[in-house]
Amino acid sequence: MIAGQLSIPLDNVDKEYVAQPKRWNIDSIKRFMLYMGPTSSIFDLLVFSILWFGYKLRVQDSDLFQTIWFSYGVVSNLVGLHIIRTAKIPIVQSNSSKYVYASSVLLSVIAIVIPYTFIGAFLGLVAIPFKYLSVIIGIPILYCFVASAVKRLYIRKFGDWI
Repeated sequence: MIAGQLSIPLDNVDKEYVAQPKRWNIDSIKRFMLYMGPTSSIFDLLVFSILWFGYKLRVQDSDLFQTIWFSYGVVSNLVGLHIIRTAKIPIVQSNSSKYVYASSVLLSVIAIVIPYTFIGAFLGLVAIPFKYLSVIIGIPILYCFVASAVKRLYIRKFGDWI
């Protein structure tokens, strides 16, 4: 996941964001954490619930559970990066640099494919049956919409974005 964030220094920044110097505002960061943290956690709980209650994965399935969680975690963090990097709508109103897009796509593909390789086996990952890919790909897409809505509410309420 950290490799995806390594591309951020090569990112494009919205022109209006750099038009005036900004200072770090600890209160704004705290507010951001209180809004976006629980939003993200809700989706983690949703994935856990789907795997536990929906697919009935239990202790005997811990390797599969952890592998799905690994792949989901990478994909969802990279999706989240695009949501929080701008106050605008990602892709529609504000574009990341080609390096950020490329690293996000590449690392997401690697996170999904690596369990099927000898590297995945070495790391203790297992092949993920096709039916679980909807969780790994679908939940982060749903997160995009919900996190974007939370972001709009946050901006409307506080008049700024971190």
